[in-house]
Amino acid sequence: MARNAEIEAVPEADAIDGVPLPREQFLLVGHDAAERELIEAYRSPRFHHAWLVGGQKGIGKATLAFRFARFALAHPDRFSADVAAATSLAVPEGHIVSRQIAAGASPNVLHLRRPYNEKTKRFKTDLPVDEVRRTVSFFGTTASGQGLRICIVDAADDMNASSANALLKILEEPPANSLFFVLSHAPGRLLPTIRSRCRRLDLHPLDERAMTQALTGMGSAADPTAMADVARFAGGSLRSALLLLAGEGLAVTQGFHNLASSLPRVDPVALHAFADLVSARGETDNWEAFLSVARDWIHAQLRGPDAGHGSRLVRWTEVWEKMGRAAADAEALNLDKKQVVIDVFRSLSEAMRMPA
Repeated sequence: MARNAEIEAVPEADAIDGVPLPREQFLLVGHDAAERELIEAYRSPRFHHAWLVGGQKGIGKATLAFRFARFALAHPDRFSADVAAATSLAVPEGHIVSRQIAAGASPNVLHLRRPYNEKTKRFKTDLPVDEVRRTVSFFGTTASGQGLRICIVDAADDMNASSANALLKILEEPPANSLFFVLSHAPGRLLPTIRSRCRRLDLHPLDERAMTQALTGMGSAADPTAMADVARFAGGSLRSALLLLAGEGLAVTQGFHNLASSLPRVDPVALHAFADLVSARGETDNWEAFLSVARDWIHAQLRGPDAGHGSRLVRWTEVWEKMGRAAADAEALNLDKKQVVIDVFRSLSEAMRMPA
């Protein structure tokens, strides 16, 4: 019990207050097809050792990976009657495997993500190579009971060059009875060699009905009027929807779109008021909502009409990367978040003015 309490006390990257972590979440909505594909693959004679699960941030990739981990560890015999008859990956919450995974204490599951630095009280800005190297000792020991040992890389987008190469090495020579779930918000940006060694499984954005069902199941449903705005702005991401419903997330999102609609011109008074809202002391949900909507908006430009214009495409990519670095620095070094908001809109304005 002391070990479990210690695990729970350590903050986790991308956690949202009051919302179950993916390993604790037993509800999966809107991804029935992906779930069926995993079931069919698991009971087939040839089950791939590595899966690249793609889809926008907050869509349920980690939840699906942990859901499969529970199922596989609860049913280690892939050719058993129970597996043959299964129509979903559901495992009872009271099952010993479910309890272990929910507590982060399963000896057969390794969850790799950005670590927390106890000295600085900050999360590292990337998934370092030392984290990926934990796979050596993890796979070097005998699995508890029969079946698989499962590594969930969450998310591969956070890896630096060294950690990506370390992951590639173990994917090229996978240990016996190993299974990898490589989660990515943008699979196309991963090393081609990593992609080539994984079976691809893409998750699609949640529609409004699925979004409402998921939020209701998590106790975070909005009133019908707000739900329409939440579904519209969340873009199919449950995480984005939860951020919209937290703090003043919906006001932040609406404010961002109001300012973006006037680009390349921006009302400085309105911009400063918006930046104050985002950077208000103690309102971390507002900051997270801003980063989410800004990334989604820039991503839309990358996939929109500008995708056919090389110079504009390069510029939007630069804006994306610049914002990512500024946001990471602001969080790691406790810098002025208001200035980051203002600088982001300055960059957006400059990109909009650039000729096609």
